[in-house]
Amino acid sequence: MSSVSAQGVVERASAELSRRITGLGLRGRKRSPGVVERVASALCGPAAAAPRVPRRRRPQPRPLLWPQFVLDERFLEKFFLYFNSSERRNLAQVCTKWRDVLYSSPRWWSGLVVALDCRELRTESGCCMQRFYNSVVRRGIRGVVLLSATDDDINEFIRLFPVSAHHVHAIGLKGCTLTDRGLETILDHLQVGAVAQLLPSLYEFSLQAYHVTDAALGYFSPKQSASLSILRLHSCWELTNHGVVNIVHSLPNLTVLSLSGCSKVTDEGVELLAENLPRLRSLDLSWCPRVTDNALEYIACDLNHLEELTLDRCVHITDIGVGYISTMQSLVALFLRWCSQVRDFGVQHLCGMRALQLLSLAGCPLLTSSGLSSLIQLRQLRELELTNCPGVSPELLDYLHEHLPRCLIIE
Repeated sequence: MSSVSAQGVVERASAELSRRITGLGLRGRKRSPGVVERVASALCGPAAAAPRVPRRRRPQPRPLLWPQFVLDERFLEKFFLYFNSSERRNLAQVCTKWRDVLYSSPRWWSGLVVALDCRELRTESGCCMQRFYNSVVRRGIRGVVLLSATDDDINEFIRLFPVSAHHVHAIGLKGCTLTDRGLETILDHLQVGAVAQLLPSLYEFSLQAYHVTDAALGYFSPKQSASLSILRLHSCWELTNHGVVNIVHSLPNLTVLSLSGCSKVTDEGVELLAENLPRLRSLDLSWCPRVTDNALEYIACDLNHLEELTLDRCVHITDIGVGYISTMQSLVALFLRWCSQVRDFGVQHLCGMRALQLLSLAGCPLLTSSGLSSLIQLRQLRELELTNCPGVSPELLDYLHEHLPRCLIIE
């Protein structure tokens, strides 16, 4: 009996040893070792655990260090969205990488206009200016403003930036001492480029040149006449009603016109505009001292689509003229700054303009708190400018704020 039992134990121990040698350890829940396991442990030592096959792990991307992070294009694409076009101009100077990313797409520079002071440009080298103009083209900037330009500056601009003929679609000339010859040169240059490249011609032209005469406004070509929709003339002191005749004949598709500071334009010139430019949406006659109530009658009768009218410093406008304006149901913005003859009766006329959203009565000395209080009838008003009005009092402002809660009142 004992021999059989001993033989059985040996056989079981032998089987256990075989399993240990092949590396197949017993698995399962832990339990107390039996006689066979204890004998095998005594003879061979503790059982070694079966080797475990390591699990494969997905490689984790290495985090970017800060110097790498600020040069990552995906990050920069999102980062630059938080800045406007003017601010991106400074960001492009941080490093070449930022510059290259910003210069790679015109969308970063949408709406930006390049302003060039010709007095400073005269000291710059030609190579430097050519590199700058190349960057303008690379960024897709289509608007250029030349400050304090002379006829010679116009010639130099064309020489160093010849592709402006088909690249520039909006140009401004401010504070310039151009003659008719200089203006004709720049208009011819832009027109030749547009025709040669079959690209859109000039659509906006802004000019502040004190010595340009009526004849210069007849230099617009037929193609420019068809495409030009915005014309801004500032302080063109030599411009008369004859220049207005040239405007209405050569630019019949204008939608925005400014004659600010063209002090020789009279009511007859305004009548020509009203009769021949029916598409006008915006008209600026500020600082035109010869404009009177008669001109406003022509505007009210003929310019049925006008949305914005500026009459700042038109000192001969009275309540009668304001009454004419009040019949214009399409007018959204009206500026009557420093119109020294407008009284409370004229303000009463304005209260019937249901489309009016922006009104400026700044500097009108004859308006009283009683007359201004009637403006609460303009419930749709979004901005009201009352600076330098002697009739404005703290009580009036509280009254207006209470009844026009959605209106920005500029005190």
